[in-house]
Amino acid sequence: MSDKKSLMLGLRTTIYMVSDIVEGTEWYSKAFNTEPYFNEPFYVGFNIGGYELGLQSEERDIDSKTENVFSYWGVNDIQEAYQHLINLGATEHEAPNNVGDDIMVASLYDPWKNIIGIIYNPHFKL
Repeated sequence: MSDKKSLMLGLRTTIYMVSDIVEGTEWYSKAFNTEPYFNEPFYVGFNIGGYELGLQSEERDIDSKTENVFSYWGVNDIQEAYQHLINLGATEHEAPNNVGDDIMVASLYDPWKNIIGIIYNPHFKL
């Protein structure tokens, strides 16, 4: 290994594209149980445990989205977090499952077809 520090410092921001930023702001405020710290028509920013969840407007039809990069948000109880998002209208992408070493992951589609990943990882420490 090199003595150089990594150029990458870790997750800072995850941005989800939504067709209605006002509706998206309301939904994500409920989903993450927090209000945005930055709220403008072009961008809404939430502080989630020291990390940025951003919303931006898009004109694209939500049915034309493809699965690509998504992030996992840490949770203490994956079943509770998963059900909370389902109750708000999210739909299943991947049901909660154990991926080994007591780590649980799941993912859901928000109403705009973005994928929200959630993870319970008892080994992750900030």
